[in-house]
Amino acid sequence: MPITKPQVGEYAPYYHSYISQVEQNDLPEALNHSHQQFIALLNKLPQQKHNYRYAEGKWTIKEMLAHIIDTERVFMYRALSFARNDKSELPGFDENEWAAEANAEARSMDALIEEYKHARKANMLFFEGITDEISRRKGKANNNALSVRAIGFIISGHELHHLSVLKERYL
Repeated sequence: MPITKPQVGEYAPYYHSYISQVEQNDLPEALNHSHQQFIALLNKLPQQKHNYRYAEGKWTIKEMLAHIIDTERVFMYRALSFARNDKSELPGFDENEWAAEANAEARSMDALIEEYKHARKANMLFFEGITDEISRRKGKANNNALSVRAIGFIISGHELHHLSVLKERYL
């Protein structure tokens, strides 16, 4: 049975902007689609753009990619915790503080892309291995209730959001 898009109430209103960007109604398909689009764009970037920032105080492309990797890992920990019926409330994180500590500027774009690919592959395998019932389990993170499947669609939509930002502001 496919893991379909979450219903309103399975996530905080803030996340609707991410979920609404995902066209697919099957989670593994959505994660694969956004991943393939993002990888295609990253592979086309000229090297001189890797450390480019479109304005003072904005992330470079490498910093943005490190942010996507970090965010995916945080959200996957949440999904794993909720899927395993852990009732602990999970904390939020400050994306800007984390980005400042990611050391992206010292890493090669190839290394970041490889890390991103491995993280996504592991996460796709996780979602492919759960049932529809498990995907509907909820937990609380950053003071918001979320279902496991909502988290998966948020990950895909977050990636699509940054893909749009890359196209609009960096290229």
